Amino acid sequence: MKHVIIGNGIAGVCAAEAIRILDATADITMIGDETFPPYSRPMISHVLDGSQPHSKLPIRSDHFYDELKITPLLGQRASAIDVDNKQVHLADGTRVNFERLLIATGADPRPLKAEGLDLKNIFYMRTQDHVKQQVAALDGARRAVVLGGGLVGFKAAYGLLKRGLEVTMLITSGYPLSMQVDQTAGHMILDELVHHGLKVEVGVSACAFEGNGSVQVAVTDAGTRLPCDMVIVGKGVLPARTFIPKDRIDLDLGVVVDDHLQTSAPDIYAAGDVAESVDIARACRWVNALWPEAASQGRVAGLNMAGRPVAYPGSLSRNVMRVFGLDVLTVGNANPQEDAGCRVVETGGADKKYYRHLVLKDDILVGVVMINRIEQGGVLRSLIENRIPIRLPPEILITPGFNFGRLLS
Repeated sequence: MKHVIIGNGIAGVCAAEAIRILDATADITMIGDETFPPYSRPMISHVLDGSQPHSKLPIRSDHFYDELKITPLLGQRASAIDVDNKQVHLADGTRVNFERLLIATGADPRPLKAEGLDLKNIFYMRTQDHVKQQVAALDGARRAVVLGGGLVGFKAAYGLLKRGLEVTMLITSGYPLSMQVDQTAGHMILDELVHHGLKVEVGVSACAFEGNGSVQVAVTDAGTRLPCDMVIVGKGVLPARTFIPKDRIDLDLGVVVDDHLQTSAPDIYAAGDVAESVDIARACRWVNALWPEAASQGRVAGLNMAGRPVAYPGSLSRNVMRVFGLDVLTVGNANPQEDAGCRVVETGGADKKYYRHLVLKDDILVGVVMINRIEQGGVLRSLIENRIPIRLPPEILITPGFNFGRLLS
């Protein structure tokens, strides 16, 4: 069997390992647009903030491809898929035949439309090359502008603050992490960042950059001019699917997959940040661009490609992070639409130095936000993952002593 994997990230790596476990003789080819061996994207922000060295990024040994008898095609980007002839077309004109194909191309930074993007020291934050360039630019930099208040922008701003830079964050929403947390939690996080020196402008973005070779000024769409020595664009990501024929493979935001991670085309699978699968909390298709989900999807896709039917249970958004003096945990759909028919239960707040926000739909827990006192986060996540009906007053779930024993009793 000839397997081709487009993508050299964690989803592709886990798929290749799963295939090799079941089939010692399968022909496996991995196509990667970067020239590096597999590395950890979540670690990039830790390299930026100085807590980890660049040498900690690799997730597999230098002999990974040889050990698994994989043919690597690195520094190559897929330009098309010929579904009928079962070929992947590469940008250099090469055509790679397959019997089973995995699309694991991940996601690309959401592009920014602004003048002056060709100036030096304006960066996206996605790849190993990006963080190398960012760390190099820190030498002599005093002021930075970060665009975006989501996870990418937040981690960039946090890292630059830890490096001692004067940082201004531009966010179009009213607070950071607006896709992960509710307004109360968002403002607690914002206050903590501001307390440690972050400057924030809400409801604005950058429309132009000025400088003499290197960026010196960011101009906002509100007319503000912000002096800066570097800019990080962290306005989220989009599934990397532009090369996929939408008339042959079903696409939405991502590549639509079934519960075996197969696309609408026979023998073609998708996994990781490019795949759109069922979200457990939302009970609909969703793209959860998370490292553990990419790893899990890669393993399941690889097993199915190798002939062992395995169902994927669905994805679930979750994050745990430290924001200076705050421990922050989010799980599931913590910010539902007003018309979603959900009930919200809360306790704590900024004045109490902790906060708990639970979202229930009917009698099922679907979302959690916790700030400090996050010890019960694992129990609450399990309730969401297993869609366990809550038969007791939901207010009990937000008490510090809640555990499975309380639920069973």
